[in-house]
Amino acid sequence: MDSGAANDPFPHRHLLGIEGLSRREILYLLDHAGAYADQTRGQTEPRLRGRTVINLFFENSTRTRTSFELAAKRLGGDVINMQAQTSSIKKGETLIDTAMTLNAMRPDVLVVRHPESGAVQLLSEKVDCAVINAGDGSHEHPTQALVDALTIRRRKGRLEGLVVAICGDISHSRVARSNIYLLNTMGAQVRVVAPRTLVPAAMERFGVEVFYDMKRGLAGADIVMMLRLQTERMHGSFVPSIREYFHFFGLDYAKLSVAKDDALIMHPGPMNRGVEIDTEVADDIDRSVIRQQVEMGVAVRMACLEALNRDARASAAT
Repeated sequence: MDSGAANDPFPHRHLLGIEGLSRREILYLLDHAGAYADQTRGQTEPRLRGRTVINLFFENSTRTRTSFELAAKRLGGDVINMQAQTSSIKKGETLIDTAMTLNAMRPDVLVVRHPESGAVQLLSEKVDCAVINAGDGSHEHPTQALVDALTIRRRKGRLEGLVVAICGDISHSRVARSNIYLLNTMGAQVRVVAPRTLVPAAMERFGVEVFYDMKRGLAGADIVMMLRLQTERMHGSFVPSIREYFHFFGLDYAKLSVAKDDALIMHPGPMNRGVEIDTEVADDIDRSVIRQQVEMGVAVRMACLEALNRDARASAAT
């Protein structure tokens, strides 16, 4: 790596995952996202003016796609939204063909969501522009982990030393993986809490504590992060019934009582009320930061778009 690259606060061409990012690089993204979160829309500078961002989603996701669209537009960029259901992909075009077609249009950033793990990595190797992973299979969802980290930091003032319990469908959750990588890098103590059928084998190698009981897993927790059942990725039966799952692993005040009194309640969305979280808990005005997670989404994605655009960063520094 040359000296210029060594001094670059974010030297990566793409943002494909949290795994491999340094503490310094994560802090760079969080600090810039925090600055954007503090701005009003009128204060935002058009740092992506003349740049084109393509949102290519092979899975439906109104929340994430809209967040990226707003982020690019607030930075002055041009945005094209492509849904696989209405494109040539539906007619049999391969992922590589799609990549080559889009590459010929010379976009500056490609934001991709795909149901298969590793598909975004493959696509990034075939295009000349920057690529952001908006979620690939059960692999990673890096910007959601950054959203969650920013939300926690703004409420708790830190990430280091916090006890974070990630509860629910760990096996199929890309959000869980990205959060585990980020929180471990930032010095938090991470627990996963789930039925045995929803915890991957050898989960401890990720540097987490594994619990199969909510009361034990939530004891003394600073953060309780709930995950939905990813039924679209399940092949077979992983839980006896929704009613039984909620009884043992759904977050209610009885289970939350063993966490710290000021423990924050999180959920990346979309929520299944009465499945993984009780409505009253989800709407707790003092402890739930689920709405704030949504609010932080645009700011985080603005920071990521800027980080992958060297010209935008240069103008921000002047």
